[in-house]
Amino acid sequence: MKDYTVIDLEMTGLDPKTETILEVGAIRVREHAVADTLQFFVQPGRKIPEKISKLTGITQQMADGGITRQEALQRVTDFVGEDVLVGHNLIFDYSFLKQLAVNERVPFEKKAVDTLKLARKLLAEPEKKSLDSLCAYYHLGNENRHRALDDCEATMELFELLQREYATEHEADFVPKPLQYRPKRQTPATPAQLRQLEELVEYHRLEKEDICRLLKRDIDGWEESSLTRSECSRLIDRIFSHYGRIHRD
Repeated sequence: MKDYTVIDLEMTGLDPKTETILEVGAIRVREHAVADTLQFFVQPGRKIPEKISKLTGITQQMADGGITRQEALQRVTDFVGEDVLVGHNLIFDYSFLKQLAVNERVPFEKKAVDTLKLARKLLAEPEKKSLDSLCAYYHLGNENRHRALDDCEATMELFELLQREYATEHEADFVPKPLQYRPKRQTPATPAQLRQLEELVEYHRLEKEDICRLLKRDIDGWEESSLTRSECSRLIDRIFSHYGRIHRD
């Protein structure tokens, strides 16, 4: 496969239903060579967990200066076009894009080749098949690990190496396959839900830390956060369970 697009994302966490994209990187490959690149930050609409900033080097200021999630999806779809995708553990990155696409009612069905699956199928060594481990094993450059475009460059090098070494004898493993991820569309919390949540917070004198603990993620402020309808419903139920309902005279 000589023409494809490599893609990699950095996120605030692991769950596409509750976390969000911070950075997108992509490389368009033509005739086995870099033809174009894409890199941008995405506004998270929340505080970035400290461990994520330490891991990626992405600061709150960098992310807040990025584009909206809707703009990010448009730029990705425009850049990728009809290309086959290549990535390392690609279903993880795709799940975030697919969740966003479903929320925005935008079609986003892609075929892909995953270098993690190739490594697990074809390589006895190294024991760990992370991108870090494979780059170290094959002496591939990847100085800025956990940055989207740098990980794309490393993934492209790895994919080209695997193609040269194994594609002839293992042709079927390099055939692009449809990515399978079917999220439910998320809708924003309703005004009625937010009013009920506000009443509960005031009644029980809850602090931001209480809300974050119940929500199981950090937010800048519940009253202006991007809570989904289902997320808000679960949060209200958890407040009922931990603190009780409002007792009216």
